[in-house]
Amino acid sequence: MKSRIYLMLIGFAIFTGATFNLAKYAVHYFSPASAAAWRFGIAALVMVLILGLQKQIKSKTLKIHWKMYILLGIIGIFGFNAFFFLGMQYTSPLNGALIMGTNPLVTALFAYFILKNPITKQQMLGISFALVGVILVLTQGSLEIIQTLSISKGDLLILAGNLCWALYGVLGRKYLNGSSSMETTTYTMIVGSLCLVILTAFSPSPQPLSHVTWSAWGAILFMALFTSVLGYLWWNKGMATIGASNTSLFFNLVPVVTMILSILTGTLITLPQVIGTWLVILGVLTASGFLNLRRKQKVSASI
Repeated sequence: MKSRIYLMLIGFAIFTGATFNLAKYAVHYFSPASAAAWRFGIAALVMVLILGLQKQIKSKTLKIHWKMYILLGIIGIFGFNAFFFLGMQYTSPLNGALIMGTNPLVTALFAYFILKNPITKQQMLGISFALVGVILVLTQGSLEIIQTLSISKGDLLILAGNLCWALYGVLGRKYLNGSSSMETTTYTMIVGSLCLVILTAFSPSPQPLSHVTWSAWGAILFMALFTSVLGYLWWNKGMATIGASNTSLFFNLVPVVTMILSILTGTLITLPQVIGTWLVILGVLTASGFLNLRRKQKVSASI
């Protein structure tokens, strides 16, 4: 069961890593609010269809959790994406990915204070490996780059989005017992997309819809169907199954995906990037307990 969850979370990391580059491209044609509204409007419609076909629309669940669905929709869908798309107007995909790479630290801290979850030595070791790996990947091991990494307006907006995303997972874990990942994803998306549509009225797009290219629409569709529908479902499934701290560790893979996409567009691979990539993978495996599980299996097999 856990192996399947880990594969889902790796898939989430791949989709989200691509989203940084796609969002940077999309905001050339859409306003940040409009891009987010199209993305989550489409995703919410798909989720409602899936929920209806699976006959999982339960009035009882809505009556119990409607307040939390509204709160999480505002924080995790509206808040995160408003800050994310606006921030991507002013910062690079790599900077955005680096800031979001600190999400496991933020989530672990929120989980400690809100869920009273202890932070184990193994988790701290894994987080440390992964964070060092993220920094190596995005700075190429250059102290000069680290020292000159300015905190721009875009970086601060992405940081605000990072806080929203961490809260979305931790609060959902605490207050949505009895709500399936499908229900949580669908209802929070509906709330968030409605808020984004309202915001769109106050933020005109740089291009009229008739001038938006097919590739820009393709970017929106990818983010809607893969990052939002599949990604959010898998993320919430991870939160419900292996907990907030362990699930958030997979966000460390996101900057690695962003780096790989940069390489595919012509950037050369450096030694620090290779080392950093392996540190990220090692960090995820360490903190998730996968390495301990493999070790126990080998010991059991040898007895």
